[in-house]
Amino acid sequence: MTYVFHFGPILARIDELLYGALRTLELTIVSVAAGLLVGVLGALGRSFGPRWLAAAVGVYVELIRNTPLLVQLYFVFFSLPLMGLKLTSDQAAILALSIHLGAYAVEILRAGIESIPDGQIEAAKALGLSRWQIIRHVILVPAARAVYPALTSQFVLQLMGTSIVSAIAAEELTAVANNMAMQTFRNFEIYIVVAVIYFVLVQLCDAGFRLSSRLIFRWKV
Repeated sequence: MTYVFHFGPILARIDELLYGALRTLELTIVSVAAGLLVGVLGALGRSFGPRWLAAAVGVYVELIRNTPLLVQLYFVFFSLPLMGLKLTSDQAAILALSIHLGAYAVEILRAGIESIPDGQIEAAKALGLSRWQIIRHVILVPAARAVYPALTSQFVLQLMGTSIVSAIAAEELTAVANNMAMQTFRNFEIYIVVAVIYFVLVQLCDAGFRLSSRLIFRWKV
């Protein structure tokens, strides 16, 4: 039995897939921004906060990192409404993705914070810098530079992880492809095209991260 590829019906609807790709980028950007904020606050809380706060952040990190993203997504979308918090599929997707990324960002940034030498912090205190100035200029920015490659890798994983939110009917590239597959029965061709689009998106993001690294971290150590 031979399979005859026929990309015509897929390419005729390429605008739908490009719309899905745009929705994937939107979900990624919003959830990465929110997840990064959670990561920064969590890393600072776990490194410099009181013991109870560090313990609470630790529980959050372990709980999220040791449960599947899909289960977290279902919990946000199906369980929170039982507690009175009803979210749309897009809102639930962004919340679940942000919480998921935040847990990993906490640990990545905390590793960067712990890489800062104590002598560097003592020198900043000797110069009379305030606690906030020390955290911002002496700890947080150098820590972010040290872990930037690991953070950007996590961001790329986040982009690909958005495909999971099709399980709750949130609109993104994989959801659009699934609908198209049910209508055309050209699954093979559709997912080849979708894989190419994901590959291009990841390459664009990778190039953007390299460029932003040169712009943000211009100083020499």
